[in-house]
Amino acid sequence: MARPIWTGVISFGLVSVPVRLYSATHEHEVSFHQFEKGTSDRIRYRRVNERTGKEVEYEDIVKGADVGGGNYVMLDPDELDAVAPGRSRALDIHAFVDLDDIDPIYYQKTYFLAPGSEETAKTYALLRDAMTKANRAAIGTLVMRNKEYLTAIRPQDDLLVLETMFFADEVRDPHEELDDLPGKARPRPQELKMATQLIDSMSGPWKPTDYRDTYTDRVKELIDAKKEGAEITLAEQAPEATEVTDLMEVLRRSVEAAKSSRKPAKKAAKKTAVKKATGTKKAPAKKATAAKKKAAPAKKAKKAA
Repeated sequence: MARPIWTGVISFGLVSVPVRLYSATHEHEVSFHQFEKGTSDRIRYRRVNERTGKEVEYEDIVKGADVGGGNYVMLDPDELDAVAPGRSRALDIHAFVDLDDIDPIYYQKTYFLAPGSEETAKTYALLRDAMTKANRAAIGTLVMRNKEYLTAIRPQDDLLVLETMFFADEVRDPHEELDDLPGKARPRPQELKMATQLIDSMSGPWKPTDYRDTYTDRVKELIDAKKEGAEITLAEQAPEATEVTDLMEVLRRSVEAAKSSRKPAKKAAKKTAVKKATGTKKAPAKKATAAKKKAAPAKKAKKAA
């Protein structure tokens, strides 16, 4: 079983719900060590005093805030805990909002929230079911690892899920950051219609299991190939940007390609339907034959009479 990374209490109104926080995701990237090129010598990082050149132990390191003019204010971990309560165990709910009103750009990382104990499961379930019925997410603040987080808590099936979020001043304004926004550029009606058809032809249900980190797979294949001394095949180059003059033709061919890729599935469905229909039609024919056989002895009996 996983160990909780934080334990505390959700507080809303006068109600307190003890909870445990667990990480909901993990990354599967390939880890590398660093070496000096052309050698098998590992590259190591050390904490070194820039004046003496001597290595410094981790417990002897404090943090310094630059206040300008080459001056720093030194802070040790205990002082930081005093003002930003790292040992705090309260997750305060400030408001309940419609989940659809939250722009996904604010989401940072997902965690599972579990009841603090068997005795508090009923209070936990009350909060979960009330939020589900109201279709609301809880917005709160949480202090963890010497950092305060804005959080959104939402119900998901049998449990509550917590999303850590960026604060408003941490999200950049694209109009201030980007120089080449499209602005008032407008596509032609025919291009817009064709692009909409392409989107429709490529639309389908969201299935997370349909997608895989193929880059990591290729990195692992590369490692195995170099290990065995095999020849390495290069990946395809990224496609060139579509010329504006060719846009309609490229859209048309894209729509045709998307439709043709889905045709086999439709044909298979039609064949199945035809087989079913054929099967239902043959059954009455057998019954009719049986009826004729039954009728034949009756005629002979009439002749004999």
